[in-house]
Amino acid sequence: MRGHATEREKRNGRSLAVVLFQLGGPDSPAAVEPFLYNLFSDPDIIDFPFARLARPTLARLVASRRARHVQQHYERIGGASPLREWTERQAAALERELRQTLNAQVFVAMRYWHPLTEEAVCRVAAAGCIEAVLLPLYPQYSRTTTGSSLREWQRQVARFPVLRDLRTQIVRCFYDHPGYLAAVAEKIEEGLNRFPSPAADVHLVFSAHGVPLSVIAEGDPYQAQVEATVSLVMERGGWSNPYHLCYQSRVSPGKWLEPSLCDTLRRLAGVRVERVLVVPIAFVSDHVETLYEIDIEARAVALESGIRHFEVMPALNDSPTFIRALADLVLEQARVRSTATSSA
Repeated sequence: MRGHATEREKRNGRSLAVVLFQLGGPDSPAAVEPFLYNLFSDPDIIDFPFARLARPTLARLVASRRARHVQQHYERIGGASPLREWTERQAAALERELRQTLNAQVFVAMRYWHPLTEEAVCRVAAAGCIEAVLLPLYPQYSRTTTGSSLREWQRQVARFPVLRDLRTQIVRCFYDHPGYLAAVAEKIEEGLNRFPSPAADVHLVFSAHGVPLSVIAEGDPYQAQVEATVSLVMERGGWSNPYHLCYQSRVSPGKWLEPSLCDTLRRLAGVRVERVLVVPIAFVSDHVETLYEIDIEARAVALESGIRHFEVMPALNDSPTFIRALADLVLEQARVRSTATSSA
């Protein structure tokens, strides 16, 4: 069924733009402060009464104060974020996979650093694509990530009359997609294989990026989707290992989702757990949150607290299973558009 439909689309020469959305990261020490400024200028990250007036000044102040501290984190992982490199590798692999059946081009749109969404929109306009599938690389939906990226896309597209008639399909989340779950399960197995057998006593610590509780209280589905992903992955893997869910990467004052990753590790050490595998469940690529916050900062907390063997699950990155899952997500949306067009 899928093959027949997509082969027809390929013969018809349909030009499809696939846009991968990600957070972005500084590509040099000098880029850290402007990256932070862009981050804290986002109304989906910093919002309060009269924020529209105060946000630019506040963002500039916070970015300036935090820049040196954050630069030190990037220095520990090579001086720059690898997120652009991984996302572009994912884009290239996805394009190769899609071109077996579709005339597709894959573009990268970063929210806070280059290639920025505006740059991606320019490239899509220049390519002359007639339709697009928007694919944020955040498995679980939150207005602070997927929502922010899609709103920025709409703001930028509105500046290009040539894209006024661009037909668009959106993948809003894929937290429960079978291909994504299979890719995560594969990587957990890789992580467990780092422990001497038997590994049944290894505690799986699922760590997701935190969000403010106020966001969840307003109806954001992120927490529920993260919890669902953890349950589905455990079911898929069939492991009997004890497991825990926690959160990391708090970036602003106020109450955030808990427990934190470091508090979880201290608690486990306190009940004499000795072997831990951290699973970065809301991240699909290695970047500062996995390479520094987990593999350096959390590792130090774990070892100091008494955990003897600490491992981190390899990120999905350009895993062939993950790339096939992304291709399936795109093809499902392309079929929806094809069916709707045929019905019309």
